[in-house]
Amino acid sequence: MSSTSESPHARTREATRRRRRRSTPLAPQRHSDYRQLRNTLPRAGVLTGDQIEAIQESALKVLRDLGIRILLPEARECLRAAGATVDEATALVKLEPELVLKALDLAPRNIEVTAADASRTLHLGGDHLYFGAGAGCPNVTDLDRGRHPGTLETFREFIKLQQHFDIIHKLGPSVEPQDIPLHLRHYAMMRSQMQLSDKVPFIYSRGRRQVLDSFEMLRLARGLSEEQFRATPRTMTVINSNSPRQLDIPMSRGIMDFAEWGQVSVITPFCLAGAMAPITIAGALALSHAEALAGITLAQSVRPGAPVVYGAFSSNVDMRSGAPVFGTPEHARSNFAAGQLARHIGLPWRSGAGSAANAPDIQGASETQFAVWSCVLAGAHLVFHSAGWLEGGLTVSCEKFITDVEVLQMLAETLVPVPCESEDIAFEAIGAVEPGGHFFGAEHTMSRYSTQFYEPLVWDWSNYGQWREAGAASTAQVANGVWKKALEDFEPPPLDSANLEAMEGFIARRIEAGGAPIDG
Repeated sequence: MSSTSESPHARTREATRRRRRRSTPLAPQRHSDYRQLRNTLPRAGVLTGDQIEAIQESALKVLRDLGIRILLPEARECLRAAGATVDEATALVKLEPELVLKALDLAPRNIEVTAADASRTLHLGGDHLYFGAGAGCPNVTDLDRGRHPGTLETFREFIKLQQHFDIIHKLGPSVEPQDIPLHLRHYAMMRSQMQLSDKVPFIYSRGRRQVLDSFEMLRLARGLSEEQFRATPRTMTVINSNSPRQLDIPMSRGIMDFAEWGQVSVITPFCLAGAMAPITIAGALALSHAEALAGITLAQSVRPGAPVVYGAFSSNVDMRSGAPVFGTPEHARSNFAAGQLARHIGLPWRSGAGSAANAPDIQGASETQFAVWSCVLAGAHLVFHSAGWLEGGLTVSCEKFITDVEVLQMLAETLVPVPCESEDIAFEAIGAVEPGGHFFGAEHTMSRYSTQFYEPLVWDWSNYGQWREAGAASTAQVANGVWKKALEDFEPPPLDSANLEAMEGFIARRIEAGGAPIDG
């Protein structure tokens, strides 16, 4: 990795640090804890109580009268045993409302997903709020290397960046390591997550053999017995239905495997209004709700009480090109309504941000920020694609990851309750300053100035002259230096050497046996 010591953005940051050191040589440093956020804001909504009930009833009617095609025979048989009606000729499964509502009653209202570092454990439910990075991208881009297909090197870089910033609460596959064959890729991905992070890892549902391999690697790396692993959620997957009204074989099998092993399925229909869903927001919500309820019902049919997260990631498409778009008014209103539906059924829920922009520019920043705010106001417990996502998920940007992290940190600061004790209300400080004076040198200011305000990661708050003198670096250039410095300074969390050896031995044996091709 190249040094940033002579770059304009490095000079900008260093000049700012020098000014602060000269003016505040003994000032205490501000510290913010972003590991466990609480969403203290009122929840936004766009539906009335009657409208929520109408969408719920329509979703149940879809499952009862129209059904959902489930391509995995074992999943159809499991639901048939639970009371569903199955047409084997068409693979359509119809679910009575009573069966779905029973499944909702069985699903847990709060889920604790245990991380290797206890302070990073996810408590899904209540007013907890967690952010995940942009995920699932085949390409990566940065100012130095440009846009290119993801590699194992860039995958590991993004795991390091996700580990480095506490505002990113869980791991996600920001970029696909396409230089590793699919039948071996999950070994490299899980090894990287175990070696480089103590946060909750992510596992793709790409067939039973890959899922079980990944479970075993996680179990060995954490030094757990099979009984301990099954007893406590420690990882999660995302289940995307093939909207409209279809669950394919890997997704159906993923629901079943994660339920059987007591791990978390984030069941998320990807309903884009006007493409895979009706063009109206209410119609897209009804379809998305129905598909999520079907996945939840399958999970509870496998294992009553299986940990599931209600997922909703609805936006719209550009009707001129068919391309998915995010950070739109429709995306925001869908988030608000999805939050109301999630609270109606009482389950933890996941939403998503993101951007359709092709570069880490004003459009990308605005779309992501608009979408993230709608997720937070809607009360989502998990917000995916919060940092770095571009092109509707085709690319993740190193610089945008950093600028989005800045926004997430600032958002987190807004959620902190406002201190309002007598010393905060500051009557005496007000009285100590003459009318028409200023508070710069007041004792109240001097005792707090170095810790009172948020300290930016990327934003430059110097004046124009200072900015020009320091090199006139753009925000993207500064962000470029920040992510490089984070990688340069990275130190992996401790991992027991015996556990690591056990995981490596397992990986070697499985690779020698041919790996795990995707089944289905």
